[in-house]
Amino acid sequence: MLASLKVKDHMNGTKITFTPEMDVLRAIHQLIEFKISGAPVIDQHGNLIGFLSEKDCMQVALNAAYQGESAGKVEEYMHNQVETIDFEASIIEVAEKFLKTAYKCLPVIKDNRLVGSITRQNILKALELTSNPDSKQPAKQSTKQNIHVSNSVS
Repeated sequence: MLASLKVKDHMNGTKITFTPEMDVLRAIHQLIEFKISGAPVIDQHGNLIGFLSEKDCMQVALNAAYQGESAGKVEEYMHNQVETIDFEASIIEVAEKFLKTAYKCLPVIKDNRLVGSITRQNILKALELTSNPDSKQPAKQSTKQNIHVSNSVS
């Protein structure tokens, strides 16, 4: 039963992405506003080029708050080597990856394109369904909601 649980059925749609040239303080604001622990960084073609996490932002936020230092751009703080998970991967594979790493969220890739993310919370919900068959099957997560944040001001 567990092997049949797939990432594609339990992932979140991509809610927010950043661009490398975006101001990192604006990115921090978006992480807080959307209550997420990190977000993918994409280039002008939509390719995944990095990931910016709360941990990546902690020092810059401290410096800005205490010393009034300018922050810089997302590309200065993001991780360039991004651990991803395939759209068709099993929930077991993701759970094992979360157990072995400090990651709270992983970008989900289908055909080398970013299609969403999966979190520890998503995994726990999927596992709860298998351990408690009487619980209601949740509605499938939407993969359509996309909010791309860049430096342009509307």
